[in-house]
Amino acid sequence: MSNIVEAKSLRKNYGSFTALDGVDLTIPKGAISGLIGPNGAGKTTTLKALIGLCDVDGELSVVGRDPRISRHKLMEDVCFIADVGILPKWLKVSHVIDYVEAVHPRFDRKKAEKFLSTTDIPANKRIKDLSKGMVTQLHLALVMAIEVQLLVLDEPTLGLDIIYRKEFYDRLLNDFYDGNRTIIISTHQVEEIETLLSHLVFINKGKIVLDSSMSDLSDIYTEVLVDADKLEQADALQPIYVRKLLGKNSYTFESVPREQLKMLGELHTPSVADLFVAKLKEEKHG
Repeated sequence: MSNIVEAKSLRKNYGSFTALDGVDLTIPKGAISGLIGPNGAGKTTTLKALIGLCDVDGELSVVGRDPRISRHKLMEDVCFIADVGILPKWLKVSHVIDYVEAVHPRFDRKKAEKFLSTTDIPANKRIKDLSKGMVTQLHLALVMAIEVQLLVLDEPTLGLDIIYRKEFYDRLLNDFYDGNRTIIISTHQVEEIETLLSHLVFINKGKIVLDSSMSDLSDIYTEVLVDADKLEQADALQPIYVRKLLGKNSYTFESVPREQLKMLGELHTPSVADLFVAKLKEEKHG
């Protein structure tokens, strides 16, 4: 199984609103994949479809199973987290561990307790008495103690400050990811996860706008700070996005050879955030 997720022509309507409009998606096994899109783009609906929380039309396989008919078995190999800041506030830490141990067959209690032993979190404290940082650490302990093939994160660090967000992703990479497991992250904080990703998906208005490995981006997309006397030549090459940047003209090109572009000015590979804006602007005006 080279792809852990394979989706074809996924469609989902909520009344007259089309949340997914023919989504085709492949996510390689072992990838750290970012699912990026504006509010209402279809990110959460896509993630819910992958774990069987949302019925959709189309072809769908996750970890070799159809989530619509094999969700119970699928969830032995998949872990889903919507927000690390949300745990039942009335429960004690020890009770949370008891609960996860009871409901998930792949949970390793000793591994969770070993992780918690490196923190200042007391087992007899209630969630409501923990700081945000402690809740983050507790959630990490639970996640990293579940032996799954696929971890799905929907805005996992929402509401956390930058220190706790960085700690979350650092521990996730160092203590959970092993090169074989797959992680799908949906977030608005694109800049924070860019260096983690090996695979990238953009979604907008229920359609996939981009589905690419990170390593291929530099071969496909080029940002050029175009010299003032080369603007006409740059326009002729049909950029997908043009903007002003520090008084200069920044052009983003798709599938134009760099050899052809280097005479126009200074070349760069666009950041994920800049590429996201470029692709959405292209779609709007295309």
